[in-house]
Amino acid sequence: MEDQQPDPGDLTTEVEDPKVPVGKSRRTPKAQPQTQAPEADAEADAEPETDAEPDAEPETEGSADAEDTDDTDLPDPAPEPEPVVLVPHRPAGRKLVIAAAVASAVFVGASGFAAAMVQPYLVQRALVETKLNIARTATDAITTLWTYTPDDMATLADRASAYLDGDFAAEYRRYIDAIVEPNKQAQVTNTTQVMGAAVESVSPPTTPTEATALVYTNSVATSPVTKNIPSLRYLSYRLSLQRDGGDWRIVRMSTITSFDLTPQL
Repeated sequence: MEDQQPDPGDLTTEVEDPKVPVGKSRRTPKAQPQTQAPEADAEADAEPETDAEPDAEPETEGSADAEDTDDTDLPDPAPEPEPVVLVPHRPAGRKLVIAAAVASAVFVGASGFAAAMVQPYLVQRALVETKLNIARTATDAITTLWTYTPDDMATLADRASAYLDGDFAAEYRRYIDAIVEPNKQAQVTNTTQVMGAAVESVSPPTTPTEATALVYTNSVATSPVTKNIPSLRYLSYRLSLQRDGGDWRIVRMSTITSFDLTPQL
């Protein structure tokens, strides 16, 4: 018997049938990319439309920023005033009253002590100023009284009257009037330089009205009669002064020492 070989077409049919599994027709293998590709293409085609939307967003943001800028430029509203709270009056406590009284007593005591300490200082300072004024007056007076030339000796008594008072003023004028003509004829020139002055006494110290001063001088006199050989004399005076308003005037003058140092030829 000849073996019947299966027809190649039948083999093909039989071989292909097993390749198709049963129940897998629902999975749609390899067909999904084909069916999904149109959707992806549709989405890709639709993306440019959605991308166009952000181009309009900057305009809305810019307008919002402009609105915010306009809002910031507006002035802040004035703050509302805080309500005034009234506190009821409370009387000071006993300790506070005692502390205030003690502080007041300390302040008054300190002020009194300062015044007591300052008062002597002010009196002493005023006394020093008074003594300086007396010493200056005595220096200027002696310099004026015993300094003259033949040309101005006639007016010497008038110049000296600003520093003199009382009987001494009249006595000095009489003395000058007596020596004016002889000194003018002899062409006598006298120059007196004060070497030192000191206040001897002041009374009363608080409101002084009287004082005594010592003045030390060098006096030089020249004349053509003596061939202009200088006559040197060392003189010291004690002056008694009285206060006349704000000025001090000489009311008495006495010579303490007198040394003639003129060269003897």
